[in-house]
Amino acid sequence: MSRFIDRKEELNFLERKYKSNEAELLILYGRRRIGKTELLLEFLKNKKGIYFLGRLEAREQTIRRFNNILAEFFKDFELIKNPLNTWDSLFDYIAEKAKEKIIVVFDEFPLIIEKFPEIISILQDKWDNKLKHSKIKLILCGSSIGMMEKYTLSYKSPLYGRRTGQWMVDKIQIKYLPEFFPSYSLEDLILVFSCLDTIPGYLVKFDPNKNVWENIKEKILTKGEFLYEEVEILLREEFRDLSNYLTILSAIASGANKFNEIHNLTLLDKSLLSKYLYVLEELKIIEREYPIIVSAKKQIKRKGFLYILKDNFFDFWLRYVYTNKQELERGEVDLVLEKIKKEINSYIGRKFEYFVKEFLIETKIFPFTKIGKWWHKDKEIDIVALNEQSKEILFAECKWQNKVNAKKICKELAEKSQYVQWHNEQRKESFAIFAKSFSKKITEFQGRKVYCFDLKDLEKMINTK
Repeated sequence: MSRFIDRKEELNFLERKYKSNEAELLILYGRRRIGKTELLLEFLKNKKGIYFLGRLEAREQTIRRFNNILAEFFKDFELIKNPLNTWDSLFDYIAEKAKEKIIVVFDEFPLIIEKFPEIISILQDKWDNKLKHSKIKLILCGSSIGMMEKYTLSYKSPLYGRRTGQWMVDKIQIKYLPEFFPSYSLEDLILVFSCLDTIPGYLVKFDPNKNVWENIKEKILTKGEFLYEEVEILLREEFRDLSNYLTILSAIASGANKFNEIHNLTLLDKSLLSKYLYVLEELKIIEREYPIIVSAKKQIKRKGFLYILKDNFFDFWLRYVYTNKQELERGEVDLVLEKIKKEINSYIGRKFEYFVKEFLIETKIFPFTKIGKWWHKDKEIDIVALNEQSKEILFAECKWQNKVNAKKICKELAEKSQYVQWHNEQRKESFAIFAKSFSKKITEFQGRKVYCFDLKDLEKMINTK
């Protein structure tokens, strides 16, 4: 099922570049399943443009296929009789035709680079001498983030300094989740978010006419389904030996977020572990999370951080599919599903923090310049949002529970907030609590303003049904 949702910013960027009278060399990149191809096809609608998808095939086939696409697009049947058989001649042909505005998209460009490493240097030459003087809108798109950065964005790349724009396509905003699942309650959507994140390629795999648990059972836990082996398939595209990477990722998913914790669980050599973690960071599979307020000493030494998985689907899959693979392979899906149901509130509790953080970023109900988690020794606050200009600071706790005692939470926040070293004498503090429901909401605590948001409040603000 194809549902094109959101992407207003990305489309505005592409439209702005399209309307310019200059030649444009644009780099579009982002992880798989994020919706890059759908974005490009949406942009190409009602425009004069060529779309070429890189794929695994012989060099000669790639050249011939592109030649034939050009022949068909320009209605130039001479190209069929006497095909062009080099990238030099193909780009020369395009430059000749690009005296008027034309879009040329190379999707999955890293696959083309693998077959034709020389294409980058050829493109540099053709851009400098011909294409940049034309009206072409050339878009290079790819899912291998490492390769796209190395060959198109890095200062070592022949294309460095030639691109006229770039965009990393990321997840969609949480406010668009209801458009995928119009009949779902906010509680349902938060469960979907916890399982799939806001990755379009995964969201469209769930059937909006079935409940969330049916979808989890049928689309994630059932052998043979797209999502059942998705993580292994994605990792296999990047690594030859999956075992160590899966071991590390599984450790992080289980709650081992510090280097020594990961080392103790995996028993990998420390220097080897450092290398693996670096690679996973470079591929944007994991990231380092620092406390929102960190000492200058730790910042310089880059210490005091946690390793976290960058998307919820990887987390859910590693936690519930990978660790239960033996049972799932035997077809014991219902058994695993019941196990997940018993643990899910604890799991969602962690994801609810990220959901709320995105909610605050998108709604801008508190004018902050920085937002994140804070911790120090045994103290931790789920979300701290601060404004460097006004010296306002918001301390927030997220509780995936019913009938939450707001006063008790505020008392705990007041105690923990004393340890947060940030403009202590000047700052203006306020508290926020996010919960499924409250026993009683409050609006003030010890002179501080208090915001209490339950699911009904969030639902109204996100416009769900």
